[in-house]
Amino acid sequence: MKKIVAILCTMIMVFSLAACGNSTNEDTTEAGKKDEKVELHILAAASMTDVLNELAKTYEKDHPNIKLTFTYDSSGTLQTQIEEGAPADVFISAATKQMNALKDEDLMDNDSIVELLENKVVLIKPKGSDLDVSSFEDVATDKVKMVAIGNSDVPVGQYTQTIYENLKLWDKIQEKANLGTNVRQVLDWVATENVDCGIVYATDAAIEDKVEVVCEAPKGSCDPAIYPAGVVKATEHSDEAEEFLDFLKTDTAKKAFEKYQFTYIYQK
Repeated sequence: MKKIVAILCTMIMVFSLAACGNSTNEDTTEAGKKDEKVELHILAAASMTDVLNELAKTYEKDHPNIKLTFTYDSSGTLQTQIEEGAPADVFISAATKQMNALKDEDLMDNDSIVELLENKVVLIKPKGSDLDVSSFEDVATDKVKMVAIGNSDVPVGQYTQTIYENLKLWDKIQEKANLGTNVRQVLDWVATENVDCGIVYATDAAIEDKVEVVCEAPKGSCDPAIYPAGVVKATEHSDEAEEFLDFLKTDTAKKAFEKYQFTYIYQK
């Protein structure tokens, strides 16, 4: 009888330990899920690189469960990536054209789209350069041998073409244009003196001390450079994506955008 009791006691202890082990494993698994970070893929125009990298530090500090992964490029390239199914939760374009195209293709959460910022198109040259230009029109003269501009997929390139078409000088600009795949490439060519001058956004010129602004585009020569932002419809993290988008509408974000020379136009 004593042996039977001993065996039963042993069995009870084994089952108890097994149960405790399962409970511990379940608790560990649940804790792991809670600690697991949500990765948000933010596709943004190249001209936003510096300001978003700065804002990301603040956001991730306040949201330790979020990891922000940025892809910076021309808005046209980013549009194509979204169309082809690349990971994307939030899209910030340097022009309404690309955002509207994705909206028409039913690839964006239309209710989330807001006009966030405005930029200026400017003519720049290497700092200290003795190039004698003072206007966009001067670029079409013999004073300039080569000018860097964005290609037709790049919003700043599209604005540039519109400006020169309105000035009736596009043919002359095409003959001497070096085409960049995004605005930062154009900026780099000017900063390294590989071209005589270039056309970028005011925000890009502001972060590069090796270039100087000659002038802004002639008033009315192109549409305003509006930056819309919105949540990509295919996101698997819609709540987190919306929360990040809301952060871009805060006073904290506004101060950062204005620091980098963007004009903040979002209306609550």
